Amino acid sequence: MVAETAVTSVSASAYAVPTEMTEADGTLSWDQTTIVICEVEAGGLRGLGYTYADSSTARLINDVLADAVEGIEATDIPAASTAMYQVIRNLGRPGIASMAISAVDVALWDLKGKLFGRPVRDLLGGSRSEIDLYGSGGFTNYSDDQLRAQLGGWAEEGFRAVKMKIGGSCEEEGRRMALIRSEIGDAVKLMIDANGAYRRKQALQIAEVASALGVVWFEEPVSSDDLSGLRLLRDRAPTPVEISAGEYAYDIFYFRRMLEAGAVDILQADATRCGGITGFMKAASLAEAFSVPLSAHCAPALHVHPGCAVSNMVHLEWFHDHSIIEAKFFEGAPRPVSGSLAVLSEAGLGLRLRRADLEPYSVRE
Repeated sequence: MVAETAVTSVSASAYAVPTEMTEADGTLSWDQTTIVICEVEAGGLRGLGYTYADSSTARLINDVLADAVEGIEATDIPAASTAMYQVIRNLGRPGIASMAISAVDVALWDLKGKLFGRPVRDLLGGSRSEIDLYGSGGFTNYSDDQLRAQLGGWAEEGFRAVKMKIGGSCEEEGRRMALIRSEIGDAVKLMIDANGAYRRKQALQIAEVASALGVVWFEEPVSSDDLSGLRLLRDRAPTPVEISAGEYAYDIFYFRRMLEAGAVDILQADATRCGGITGFMKAASLAEAFSVPLSAHCAPALHVHPGCAVSNMVHLEWFHDHSIIEAKFFEGAPRPVSGSLAVLSEAGLGLRLRRADLEPYSVRE
């Protein structure tokens, strides 16, 4: 048991990393990704957390959350979580506030692991040492050659599932799905993500085409706020298509509404948005209570720890952009082996900042 150790400092910085090319999904395009990195110190050790969010998230951590957390016992993460939610009461809980809280919470879990000398997975009661991944990219503005090279490449590396973005007409997306089905063969599962691009009947039409091609996962066929629409798709989409959503849930209350509505076959959660590892584990318990499997959205170097501790977890997302950033920014970032990601034996999250490499990407307020 470690001695009582109060948090002495909380700080955050933002870094904007250009993408290799402009990327697009069914509803958005982007040419950079911003990562907000939070560090929490106590007992001469430093915990590391992060979220993918606007740079203003770092300012909220520095100007608001730091004062709420400093002085709290570093291992008493529930107390820190309560303090953070109290102090943002009048700012609005969803969105930036929850992403800021998430980054601090993750840093506290990393710090707690270092204080106890154990990986975060062990603190959470991990039941396995590795978990399956699915390769995620296949952006809507990729050429056919780019699409085949990326998703086919993951299949060759041993990934058992790959996911592509969609958002165009039924005819065009049917052609693109057929292209990838031919590239990866029948042994690799094909998944699609519309990012809420379709209306209900459009999505049903896509689901029919997807089913004929053996697609097993249809993510956000309609807006994730349209719980009735998701339930409609879940009820009417032919097998083997399963409906998934949940990446935009910022708190346990949204997860509960989604599950009570019977809106998804598989729930998604993102620890960089839903209150950190603390919020993620709550979502996992809630999903288990509804007998619904869970999948982690993005940020694979972070999610491997709770992913290996959650009994109803099916896989993690190996998202193209985040896999590049995490390898660039963090020493110790795990790499896939035959389509799986393993927790290493280092304390905390096992990540160390490559500080010299961060400066060119720094976002100045």
